[in-house]
Amino acid sequence: MSNDPINLYDYEERAKLTLPHNDWDTIDAGAMDMFTTRRNRSAFESLTLRPRFLRDITERDISTTVLGEKVSMPVFISPAGSHMKAHPEGERATARGAGMSDALMMLSTSSNYSMEEVADVATGPLWFQLYHRGYELTEMLVHRAEEAGFKAICLTVDTPSPSPKERDLRNQYERHHDLGNFRGTDRPRSEISGTDETPGWNVSSTTPLTWRELEWLRGLTSLPLVLKGIRTAEDAHMAVENGVNGILVSTHGGRQMDMTMGAIEMLPEVVEAAKGQAEVYLDSGVRRGSDVIKALALGARAVGIGRPLFWGLAVNGAEGVHGVLELLREEVDRAMSYCGQTNIQELEPNLVNIPAGWGPGPISF
Repeated sequence: MSNDPINLYDYEERAKLTLPHNDWDTIDAGAMDMFTTRRNRSAFESLTLRPRFLRDITERDISTTVLGEKVSMPVFISPAGSHMKAHPEGERATARGAGMSDALMMLSTSSNYSMEEVADVATGPLWFQLYHRGYELTEMLVHRAEEAGFKAICLTVDTPSPSPKERDLRNQYERHHDLGNFRGTDRPRSEISGTDETPGWNVSSTTPLTWRELEWLRGLTSLPLVLKGIRTAEDAHMAVENGVNGILVSTHGGRQMDMTMGAIEMLPEVVEAAKGQAEVYLDSGVRRGSDVIKALALGARAVGIGRPLFWGLAVNGAEGVHGVLELLREEVDRAMSYCGQTNIQELEPNLVNIPAGWGPGPISF
């Protein structure tokens, strides 16, 4: 009998046994009391599916497109820094695993391998996640991403100040791998580190990022621009007014700011405010194929996974990342069949039962 993991929680359990304590803690941790990290899951679990039967669901298609790029399923790899803490091949292994599943991978500014090194081994589409590091460094990163064949720039907007994890402070955790995209730039670690990638509060004053910078950023490249971390209708409205192509609703896995709603709770108001003028995606808390169906039924185009990519890497490198994605593929397909759906891009309304009082309620602005 095979001893392969049969769900993402199996990968999580094995990864915890595999990784050193401090590396596990920094992957698993959320900000402060981890309320938002837990709520990402509890909010998903409070939504229930409304199955439809007596339908022919023999032929099912879960492929979709993201900004016009065809992918085999509506699940992607969310950007996360320092994959080498889970596996020596780091982001290169992640890219190989995503490619095996024909899935989109978003590469973090704070990757251990450079964007060019990752692009060399990738067979699936790549987006580059950008932390604004001041005009000079940002321009350098954006131009390199375009030259390396990345398909979009995904600008993270929800880190206006650093947020060290309390577990990391307690462990006195030090990042011990290079930031590949800055190799040879001779910049201090505090200047190039993301807010999630540096010990304690040792980050240079975060470069101000406002709506004004978006126009400058769009002028640097012809690549589509996606904003990661938008969580309100008000900001979603501003985003489409500023011409962005996509919005990734995300709580950063609850790793930056605590005491917010879960990402899935914020999704409907963002979708409504976007009015179809920008594609909307979601990450934070996705662990089952049914979570994917719930998010897509509420208006997401595709959803991403963060911590589970580290679980897959720790267990079996590129094959582990592939394994995590394939388990989700099978679960998405099965949930589709039980909901009486045959095309992931044409889900019927009312597939999800939303309990009274769930989410923020109607928003006017």
